[in-house]
Formats: sequence, structure tokens, C-alpha cells
Amino acid sequence: MVNNWLDIIQNYLLPPTCILCGNQGQASRDICQPCAALLVTNPYCCYRCGIPFVHAPTGPILCGDCQKRMPGFDETHAPFKHQSVIRFLISGLKFRRQFKNARLLGLLMADYLKISAEMPDCLVPVPLHPRRYRERGFNQSIEIARTLSRELAIPIDLDCCIRSRNTPHQIDLPAKERRKNMRNAFTVNGPLRFDHIAIVDDVMTTGTTVSELARALKKAGAARVDVWVCARA
Repeated sequence: MVNNWLDIIQNYLLPPTCILCGNQGQASRDICQPCAALLVTNPYCCYRCGIPFVHAPTGPILCGDCQKRMPGFDETHAPFKHQSVIRFLISGLKFRRQFKNARLLGLLMADYLKISAEMPDCLVPVPLHPRRYRERGFNQSIEIARTLSRELAIPIDLDCCIRSRNTPHQIDLPAKERRKNMRNAFTVNGPLRFDHIAIVDDVMTTGTTVSELARALKKAGAARVDVWVCARA
């Protein structure tokens, strides 16, 4: 009830405004209905890694890559494809410090996750190496996780693991080199207090980073590790 009144007051004093076009937002979101219609969803995908399928499967199935090499995590929830509006919102947050984008991305994810995901015991945002954190000044995964935590009433654990190796950027590396690059990149301060963990990140490309983090969390005692990302490339 208190949160409902806070939302009513906030919407009265600061009515939601669409980040994309400046028109009035809808449903307490900073996005209007026409712009929301431009979101490219990811309804048909591998349940393990979230990679989109061209055609709708008859049920939950694994993609070819997951059948050949099973990732360290158990499920992926990626409500959107890394295209169009979502790509613009993520890049604005990541590279232009548009923190209002993090709230919108978190709210859009929460709307999807309330229906589609089994709720974990805690959220673990993908950590940045301290040097990378100092350079950027913030961690976009933490910013998104804060909104998810509030909307879904799930605690965030920012202390259970660190990025112990300052790995080079992965964007131009082939899959094999990405795996080598991320090997032993995370250190977990175990034993963990939670059995079911959801890793939170902005976008998944190959899944190498979150797979390595999931393996480290499981080695420290987690029974199940899912991945929650805004978008899948």
C-alpha cells in the first residue's frame, strides 16, 4: 500500500515521459505505447541460453550449441532481442550514463519475469573489475538489478563475488578465445547463503561471461543459477 501511494505521488509530481520521443509515458513507464510497440521481443528461443529461434518450437528445446557444449547456467530469460529500441536504451545507459534507462529496462524486464520466471533467492549483477569500474564510474548491471530487486522483492548480493581478472574486451574475440579469456575471471566469497541465484546483465552475446560466473557460483555451493538479461544478441 505504501509503495502504491509513493507511485501515485511520484506520477503526479513527475509524470512519466517517454525517453524515446518525449510524449507522455504509460503505466508509470518512461515509454509511450507507440514506442513500446517497437520493442523487438524474443518469444521463441533456447530455454538454456536464450538464443532466438527462427521458427516457434513445439516445446522447450535446446539449441545446437547448448547440446554440444552445455553452459554453466541452467536457464536464460531474455525478453528482448538486442535490436532497435532496446539496443538504444542499453547503449545510452552503458556509454552515455543515461541512468533513467536502467529504471525503464528493469521495469520492462520485471513485467516479463513476473509471468515467465521462477523467482530466485537473490540477484547477482555481473561484477566489473575494480579498474574497469573506476574508469566507467558505475556498473550498468547493478543499476538494472536495483529496479528488479525493488519490483520483485528479491535481495541483491553485491559482495559474494568479484571480478578478479581484468579481462580484455570480448567483442572482437571468437568463441574459443572468449572462453579462454574468461577462464577463472571470477572469485566467489563462499560458502554462499543462497541456493537459487539469478545473474543479472544488460545483454548476452555468446554467454561466455555469465557461463563462467555461473560455474564459479555453483562451485561455491549454488544449486541453480539462471541468467536474467534485458536482451539477447
